[in-house]
Amino acid sequence: MHFFDDSLLPENQQKLVIQVAPYGPEWLPSDSDDIPVTMDEQVQKAVDCYNAGAQLLHIHVRELDGRGSKRMEMFNEMIGRLREAVPEMILQVGGSISFAPKDEGEAAKWLDNDTRHLLADLDPRPDQVTIAINTSQMNIVEMLAKDDYAGTSFEDPQIYQAYRDMTIPAGPDFYLEHLERLTASGIQPHFMLGNIAQLETVERLIRRGVYTGPLNLNYVGIGGGASGTHPADLIEFARRTPDGAVLTIESIMRSTLPMNAIAIALGLHVRVGIEDNLWSPRKERFTSVQQVEQLVRIADELGRDVATAEEAKQIYRVGQHWSTADETLDYLGLPPNRHPGQRGVPLRHPAPEAAPALV
Repeated sequence: MHFFDDSLLPENQQKLVIQVAPYGPEWLPSDSDDIPVTMDEQVQKAVDCYNAGAQLLHIHVRELDGRGSKRMEMFNEMIGRLREAVPEMILQVGGSISFAPKDEGEAAKWLDNDTRHLLADLDPRPDQVTIAINTSQMNIVEMLAKDDYAGTSFEDPQIYQAYRDMTIPAGPDFYLEHLERLTASGIQPHFMLGNIAQLETVERLIRRGVYTGPLNLNYVGIGGGASGTHPADLIEFARRTPDGAVLTIESIMRSTLPMNAIAIALGLHVRVGIEDNLWSPRKERFTSVQQVEQLVRIADELGRDVATAEEAKQIYRVGQHWSTADETLDYLGLPPNRHPGQRGVPLRHPAPEAAPALV
């Protein structure tokens, strides 16, 4: 992305899109008063977050026993009810489905490829499904201090170790087929990227015509295999992100707010919710709704307009798709592919050749 002299002025920035992740699949109901369990509670949480100012809902589903659901019929029911309760919201299903351990003492792990591919068959279909690119560690406790998870199930050594040792299986066998299935179903992939190497893989997919849609992505600053919270890394990732992409910043626990404040100032977008963070800056429990309200206030102080849900869909280009790699590169503001025998840098808009001098 390019930053000009006036890029930090709020009137020149895109309106802010706020993602909210209020379902927290890693937590048990005993970990927080803000975890909805029944279907009615889960739907009401979406309504409350929308009314607070969020336009995109990141979805996981719980069974009545409080554990994360791994059943597609539960997701179908949830999405159907959400379409009626918050019809304007962008509905985004978490591609992990639920990585919570199924039973006590079991590993925290992502589900197999075949199960994750079923997300492309959800009915009603969501607007987006998140997708990880390249297999990596997902040690979500690496950056946590003890007081971050005090009083939660993470104090159980078995649960802590389960999340410490978790990995994301997301090699080419998975993501090539998953992108094809999502595209065929008219579901937009939302890329969850933890480092620049993963961003480069996505660009290669675009250049080879494997993916020819809008580039919506989260910079995942949670450590443990993804990026951390060094501002220089965030800035470099933003600099390497194509101009036509939509970049959201995601972090963990009390780092969430400062990272999001940076994002709002830079003209980027934000994600909050108890899936990422349980705490206010002063170490008081903070609900998903309170986190959304806080970002709305910060955006207002900086003069940054908050998007409506309809404007958020336009920013994300929900429902759009292109035909060729060349067309996609042009829409995303990336340089074209090199033609055979072409030397030098392929320019998007080459300067016209000078007219021959008159003799």
